[in-house]
Amino acid sequence: MSLLDIEVRATATGLVVEVVGELDYGTSAALRELFTTLPLEPGQRLVLDLARMAFCDSSGISALIAARNHAQSAGAEIALAAVPANTLRVLRVVGLDQVFPLHPDVESAIRP
Repeated sequence: MSLLDIEVRATATGLVVEVVGELDYGTSAALRELFTTLPLEPGQRLVLDLARMAFCDSSGISALIAARNHAQSAGAEIALAAVPANTLRVLRVVGLDQVFPLHPDVESAIRP
């Protein structure tokens, strides 16, 4: 069993990527690879649903930044939804809460 499961679904405003499990050195490469394959269009929004992410280390944070870079290069927006408290603390300490739009849940993140 993988320590990380990733599910992608389309919405009216773009794509939602649900990250389930541990996003760390051993699993972040799979998420980074997925981002290179996502078909994003200008004006769409890529939402990362982190509600069921159990753990995130610096490699995981780096993967989130890679997602942002992919979205920006496609002319799309990015948002993080339901960020766990421990990860949110790290994002705030390093200033990434100023870089990523943060939403309490997916529903608010996908609203136009």
